[in-house]
Amino acid sequence: MELKGRKILVFGSGKSGIGAAKLLLKTGAVPVIYDGKADIDKEAVKARAGADIQVIAGEFPEDLYGKLDAVVMSPGVPCDIPVVENFRKKHIPVWSEIELAYRVGKGKILAVTGTNGKTTTVTLLGEMMKNYFPEVYVVGNIGTPYTDVASDQTDRAWTVIECSSFQLETIDTFHPAASAITNITEDHLNRHHTMEEYIRCKERIAENQTSEDICVLNYEDSVLREFGEKTSVPVVYFSSRRVLQKGIYLDGTMIRISDGNQVTDVLDTSKLQILGLHNYENVMVAAAMAYHAGVPVESIRKTAYAFPGVEHRIEYVTEINGVRYYNDSKGTNPDAAIKGIQAMNRPTCLIGGGFDKQLSFDSWIHAFDGKVKYFALIGQTKEQIAETAVRCGFPKENIEFFDNLEQAVKACAAHAVPGDAVLLSPACASWGQFDNYEQRGEMFKDYVRKLADSGS
Repeated sequence: MELKGRKILVFGSGKSGIGAAKLLLKTGAVPVIYDGKADIDKEAVKARAGADIQVIAGEFPEDLYGKLDAVVMSPGVPCDIPVVENFRKKHIPVWSEIELAYRVGKGKILAVTGTNGKTTTVTLLGEMMKNYFPEVYVVGNIGTPYTDVASDQTDRAWTVIECSSFQLETIDTFHPAASAITNITEDHLNRHHTMEEYIRCKERIAENQTSEDICVLNYEDSVLREFGEKTSVPVVYFSSRRVLQKGIYLDGTMIRISDGNQVTDVLDTSKLQILGLHNYENVMVAAAMAYHAGVPVESIRKTAYAFPGVEHRIEYVTEINGVRYYNDSKGTNPDAAIKGIQAMNRPTCLIGGGFDKQLSFDSWIHAFDGKVKYFALIGQTKEQIAETAVRCGFPKENIEFFDNLEQAVKACAAHAVPGDAVLLSPACASWGQFDNYEQRGEMFKDYVRKLADSGS
């Protein structure tokens, strides 16, 4: 679809919506911003968009349906609400922001999705690409909207994008040269309602790929192994548990890649700065995608060895009175939080809880494995997590509820003794008390610094 002169509705007035509106203006389209919240400041929205465009709030006007050529969805807007269902009934194309950006942008795409590991993988892959190619953009769910850079790209551009299930739900022509699904575990059921729908949205990442492309999949994930067997896209499996005849795998401390005939040593995990089997898997995904894009093994290895990890993911903050503090705010679901606990090698005072995504916490509690000595809970899910913990055998007397994160940090500091760790790894999204997991992590670090300044 030629965008110039087309009337395109942008659904949502947040960061993603504003980015989409700005990009549409650059293409010559006529954007209209819509937000279901009636009390938004329309003039402030226009100011952020940098143009005097139409902004609609509250109830959706019936007469607008017939005037629209397409709709661009912000990731936070559910696709099963009546107004969106009406778009489809009236045959109005419904696109995600990454679909819009893809239609405008140039060059080739490397796209990563999965329940966990996306941010680390995309950050590392971005560094591998930047260290070899002159024009690389790292965008998507990682922070910078794809729409912010699409109009600046040339044909030689490489775009590395972190894709959420929310974004993939409404793609159309989006076509990565290499895609990856790191893993699939229970998440976002409040949005997708069933695991089947969540999985379907994740697997859409490979929907438009061809025999010239690759899809990198986790061999140890039964859902993804099944997907690999039925997709027509060439699959590169990765494994941290076995040697693969074809694929990329961990063999002792060495990551190796095999094309079925020749085996190439990629790197030695003992020389990496990031720790843990889950991180070695992230390195394998990034390496496989960079290798497919044409980055030499020597460059991949050098970049991986220099990589310090990402903020908010089992991030060491400081040590106070012999107690180490770790920020794992990126642990926004139980499976991610399990990785945080597994990384701890000392008795741990744990802070958990947050927004309710209708998930089960049993596997997380079982993963404590005697490491957690004190459990501070905050947010919507605190009662549910506490009930699960007690049912799974965690001592009720070692659980406390708090109204906010600062109280929880102070309580953990009071219970910790030299040789312990204090870990923020919530197993829940941040919404409700925080704008996002980044803000939650920054506030945690601020509260820890205050402890250090006070000498606590």
